[in-house]
Amino acid sequence: MDEDALAHVRNRQIGFVFQQFNLLASLSAWRNVELPLCYSGVGRAERKKRAVQALERVGLGDRLDHRPGELSGGQQQRVAVARALVTDPALILADEPTGNLDSHSTADVLRLFAELHDQGRTIVLITHEHDVAESAQRVVRIFDGAIATDAHRNSKPASLASVR
Repeated sequence: MDEDALAHVRNRQIGFVFQQFNLLASLSAWRNVELPLCYSGVGRAERKKRAVQALERVGLGDRLDHRPGELSGGQQQRVAVARALVTDPALILADEPTGNLDSHSTADVLRLFAELHDQGRTIVLITHEHDVAESAQRVVRIFDGAIATDAHRNSKPASLASVR
């Protein structure tokens, strides 16, 4: 694929949740969430509608107009999760998505990921947190750049794939 085709796939098929959020400080939460839709050519009204829905889905419907500096670390991470969800991607790549969340918010995000997986999305979650990894149906442990273990579980409460 050429660069344009790769960008198209990244924008429409993959949602990214970064460890350091990568939110733009000058934009409100909903504006940060709508950014992937801007690159997709989605109209302004539809972008806002979908951004608001994504923020409500992660429990931030009351923080739409707050900038990142006005949000806690956990709230900023949930904005980053909403941004990953707004394009309705088939694959979500999440790097330590619960690292800055309290236990309640962590459980909410893991439930949301499980729901998305049940809807047919693939979730790849990188974590150093044992309890987060144990919520996955498959855990691949990497040690010194090589796969150390690859464990599948038949019955787990959350249907996620986790890499740590």
